[in-house]
Amino acid sequence: MSRISDRSLSCNWLRLAALCIFIFSLSACAAMKSVRETTGPFPGRHETEIERNKFAVARGEDVIGRLAVIRLEKGDTLPDIARHFSLGINAISAANPGVDVWVPEAGERILLPLSFILPDTPRKGIVVNLATMRLFQYKEDGTSLSVTTYPVGVGTNERPTPTGQMHVARKAVRPTWHVPASIAEDHRKKGDDLPAAVPPGPENPLGEYALYLSKSGYLIHGTNKPASIGLTATNGCLRLYPENVKTLFDDTPVKTPVLIVNQPYLIGQRDGVLYLEAHTPPEESAAHETEILYRRLRTIEKKAARALDWKKVKEVQAEARGIPVPIFELRQGSEKEVAKPVEVEHPETLYGKPEIPALRLQAWYVLAADVPDMIEAQRIAAIINHQGPQIPARVFQKSDSYRVIAGPFNDGSEAKKAAKRLKIDLEIDGIVIEPFKNG
Repeated sequence: MSRISDRSLSCNWLRLAALCIFIFSLSACAAMKSVRETTGPFPGRHETEIERNKFAVARGEDVIGRLAVIRLEKGDTLPDIARHFSLGINAISAANPGVDVWVPEAGERILLPLSFILPDTPRKGIVVNLATMRLFQYKEDGTSLSVTTYPVGVGTNERPTPTGQMHVARKAVRPTWHVPASIAEDHRKKGDDLPAAVPPGPENPLGEYALYLSKSGYLIHGTNKPASIGLTATNGCLRLYPENVKTLFDDTPVKTPVLIVNQPYLIGQRDGVLYLEAHTPPEESAAHETEILYRRLRTIEKKAARALDWKKVKEVQAEARGIPVPIFELRQGSEKEVAKPVEVEHPETLYGKPEIPALRLQAWYVLAADVPDMIEAQRIAAIINHQGPQIPARVFQKSDSYRVIAGPFNDGSEAKKAAKRLKIDLEIDGIVIEPFKNG
């Protein structure tokens, strides 16, 4: 999750009282910027739906899915679009460089990277590619092969997800999280004392389903922080959206093999065309990964007895947008047209988008920020709304500033707990606001 710098939010009691009155006198939040109609190089046909998880794998081919585009509406965030289309934040951000993750412009057309090159591994069981933050589950019925794929959150640099061959050792519904000592110590340093065990419920970071791997201490599990999918945000486990982990849990028997790899550069073919999918590798391994890629491409070049467009290869590498890009025609003269992105209609409701409860006069609130810039205030509110469990937040304009108000909360205890989470998770010094009392 993005970090927010410390802010001084000092104000006196008269200001707080005025703020309470002001909250309930407003009829609407500050207006967004005017809609900007953006035309882009995406002339594909319109569709109401697009497949995002399960695909047939044609014999001898490595590329699945289709690229798509969608026009954003007012109030959209990229994490909301990502979750609805089963993408991670990493994927949608890389595919749309320069687009504001939290406050994108309404009317902007963005690319949905729903086409993937399969990892260079045996196609059986579960395969996870850490570089793409994507899980692939293979199923074969004797005559055909299919793959179901989901975005994942992976380990941080300090606590990375291990690579190698494992298997699913056991499964659990509504698991209890037994807090490792190292994680408990990290939280203790931030003033957040964790219990020895966290029972099932909204505070449990494992979510509702967990698959325990044969490598002790590592799991594939759900989450109470959906906006972390597609980020290096875990303590080494693999984290899925709640709706995805349930399907994976139901479809995965104990003993299923799990192979975890790290392949930032993927090469694959479909319909006689060679594609390259590039993700930014860690700086320390970039030279080695480039060497592996070029060695494979030179082998293909030699076999085809034709020169590759190396300028194009390097462009794809440099951009690292995480989408399959055609770089070579394997069957010269076939003139196979590469499919253009399809345009997907904006759904009436984005699945999983946080809902903000109505304001209540007798509720408690937290003043989270007071800033002069409307977009910055909207960004802070969006980030707070996507905490897990959710802390509802909205923006109000007061004179020449914009205030981010978190709430409503039922009582002072809830409000103080939310303020503490804002401090620990986002380094925000929130001020608890008591209910407004007449007279």
